[in-house]
Amino acid sequence: MYEVEVKVPADHDAVRTALADAGAQRVETVAQSDTYYDAPHRDFAETDEAFRLRTVATAVQGFQRSDDDLAAHVDAVLSGDARAAGETRVTYKGPLVEAESKTREEFETTVGDADEMAAVLDGLGFEPAADVRKIREKHELDGFTVLLDAVEGVGDYVEIETDVETEAEVEAAREAAYEVLRDLGLDPTDQLRTSYLGLRLGAGDPSEDA
Repeated sequence: MYEVEVKVPADHDAVRTALADAGAQRVETVAQSDTYYDAPHRDFAETDEAFRLRTVATAVQGFQRSDDDLAAHVDAVLSGDARAAGETRVTYKGPLVEAESKTREEFETTVGDADEMAAVLDGLGFEPAADVRKIREKHELDGFTVLLDAVEGVGDYVEIETDVETEAEVEAAREAAYEVLRDLGLDPTDQLRTSYLGLRLGAGDPSEDA
């Protein structure tokens, strides 16, 4: 499976208006905490791979947008009853497959307990590298997932995502994602290929993935 993704910085209020005008379906708002790991057998920064443990739960509406408030909101959601009702996912992402988007081969599955999974990774020699916390608002439009992400220490972004089965389908999906961006009043040339992890760490050129 390949995740085709384009991401641009954006004003969320303007995008929400455009989504409503386009007839998009609002799905949910969640709090996410991602812990990225370094492997004992190779350097993911060198191989352009990523491995993370993500905890996600439904977020309370109406948080105030500042880094302090965002971090406190995510921590409150994920330390309360919502965490028990949420889920934990383990994700591996391979290297970028093209220069025009953040498309990667991706494998993801849920696990039953975040703490137990973290203990497994620790036993295998994987070490936490960095945490990324965000509030993510999810919409569906024209067969694409539209994500409004408020990311701690990084800012506000919009991601347009879809999955395809083969690499041969990537180009058409990417061009269709660009059209969704344009329909929302956003410019595909503003796209960033840097991951939130890379932005959080302040690594690399913003036009290239970290």
